[in-house]
Amino acid sequence: MSTPPPFSGSDHNQHKRVSSHSNPGFLERLSDTTGGMFVGVALFFLSFYVLFTNEGRALQTTASLEEGLSQVVSLDPSFSLDQNNNHLVHLSAPLYTSQPLHDPNYRVVVQAVKLKRQVEMYQWVEYHESRDYQEDGETKTETTYTYNTEWKSELINSRNFDKEIGHINPSAMAVESVTVVAPEVRVGPFFLSKGLVEQINNFQTLRLRDFPPPPLESFLTVDEDYFYHTPNPRRPEVGDVRVSFSFAGLSGAGSYPGPAQMVSVVAMQKGENLIPFKTKSGDTLEMLYLQELSAQEMFEKEHQHNTMMTWGLRAAGWALMFLGISLTTRIIYTLVDWVPVFRELVSLGLKLFALCVSSCLSLLTIAVGWLFYRPLVAVALGVMALLPLLIARSRVPAKKHQ
Repeated sequence: MSTPPPFSGSDHNQHKRVSSHSNPGFLERLSDTTGGMFVGVALFFLSFYVLFTNEGRALQTTASLEEGLSQVVSLDPSFSLDQNNNHLVHLSAPLYTSQPLHDPNYRVVVQAVKLKRQVEMYQWVEYHESRDYQEDGETKTETTYTYNTEWKSELINSRNFDKEIGHINPSAMAVESVTVVAPEVRVGPFFLSKGLVEQINNFQTLRLRDFPPPPLESFLTVDEDYFYHTPNPRRPEVGDVRVSFSFAGLSGAGSYPGPAQMVSVVAMQKGENLIPFKTKSGDTLEMLYLQELSAQEMFEKEHQHNTMMTWGLRAAGWALMFLGISLTTRIIYTLVDWVPVFRELVSLGLKLFALCVSSCLSLLTIAVGWLFYRPLVAVALGVMALLPLLIARSRVPAKKHQ
């Protein structure tokens, strides 16, 4: 790699840098391909693990949901706390917390399960675009660097910029982002477990224009839904900070910012607590939806989620296998890439080969995963996997007819 020349361009917030390197020789390309081949082998075997374990997970989850639905008890308004102790129960009721959450620095008070303080700082941000071109037998890369000022919630280290001079960011924020969670959350007469509270994430921005204006410190300015640490929020400078608030799970009876959130819960009753329910299949059931749903509707949603996850992991397993085979066979393309027409045909053939093999092996792996649970489905998948091979073999003329 040659030494890059000084940047070009007259714009203080944009410059270009050009680097060049000689085109790799055959042995260098072969070495790179060999390294990719080992990665491909690892991905190939990883795909089997993903596909096989996914089928076991899907069937286990289905069995757990069916078990839960057969045992769940929907509580009516006149239920007794001792009546369904250690049983899986379902109820719908508003959230309740005994004390509001507050941020003393900004004097924000909200009756909710969670209160999030989001801090952003006005900082320099670097963007770059690159293009490669051939010149004098070398591959040259021209990179254009552009610098903009933006509000960012994460701290951007300007020391990593290609040109830090004139684009220096502060090394720390004056205020940190934080999320406060109510220590005790009730639904009806029950306390929610930590796992149920973690599922309450319907964050909504706290609209400061509707919020009763608190007395502010002299360095704070309110504009729209932000507290600004600057007297000129419309003309910020690098290093200025702004803060917004959001809440999840309203749990008070007041009119602002709204009534208590209605939720539906399925969990095991343990006295006054709702805790995870352990199924015979080995899963735990601990469900919370931010709307009023029957037990049947909640389990149907869980089945839909399980189906989507199952197909998503099947697609991911197939993609890993396809990529693994492509990387493993890439060395064949490298051996013939000096012949322009031939290498394109080989590239197309290798892609078709990876597609056929990954599809067949993926279906066979899924069939093996189902073999001990759904034998008929497993046999059907096996036939589908072998069908392309059977068709291909039937088209090959027998030697006695040649």
